[in-house]
Amino acid sequence: MDPKFLLIRTILGVIGNVTSGALFISPAPTVYRIIKNKSVEGFHPWPYHAALMNCFMWVFYAMPFVHPHSVLVMTINSLGIVLELSYLAVFFYYNNAKIRGKMAGLFVIQLIALAGIVAGTLMGAHTINKRTTIVGSLSVVFGIILYGSPLSIMRTVIKTKSAEYLPGWLIASGFANGIIWAAYACIRFDIFVFISNGVGAVLSLIQIILKIIYRNGPKPAEAKPSSEVEIQDVV
Repeated sequence: MDPKFLLIRTILGVIGNVTSGALFISPAPTVYRIIKNKSVEGFHPWPYHAALMNCFMWVFYAMPFVHPHSVLVMTINSLGIVLELSYLAVFFYYNNAKIRGKMAGLFVIQLIALAGIVAGTLMGAHTINKRTTIVGSLSVVFGIILYGSPLSIMRTVIKTKSAEYLPGWLIASGFANGIIWAAYACIRFDIFVFISNGVGAVLSLIQIILKIIYRNGPKPAEAKPSSEVEIQDVV
């Protein structure tokens, strides 16, 4: 690859790490609120489980024996794993026994699924191209599952004609993040990173449009807390 394009790709990856890091940190106020009030209130841990699995998959995808030259994808998702585990630990501590059981069960299922994917890929796919295709495809699938989290919020916005549920800075950051990583994927073309972030950027753009359309809409009498809009796909 031309050194100039490689430099541009590296710069975009570094910027993407910064924007992705900001998105990973965005749930911190919610988690702090839970710790301060010693209650999860109406917040749910499931989007954080989805984000954790998404990060697991992208770290595996970025391994040199799966998809070389993806160090920047690995670094940001490794940070994501640490942060998501921290958030889940808080949810686990402040939840009731029933939810704790469900969280523990889901976490075990995630680890078993991840172990199965890793073992199956390494034993069944003996070339870089095959491993890239298998793990990349699965990463996109898990990313699409994660993409589903803002859909209920968008439905609520349309139903109430209020953009109160859409944090402007967060969706704008999500849009910028998707564009940056999609551009990163175009330089040394990576269809899986491109599709993942392309879909993320489109969803963020839709939310921005809804924010503009309903910016002067009525404010709900009681806003429902939701962690769903706080998790965005990052690579």
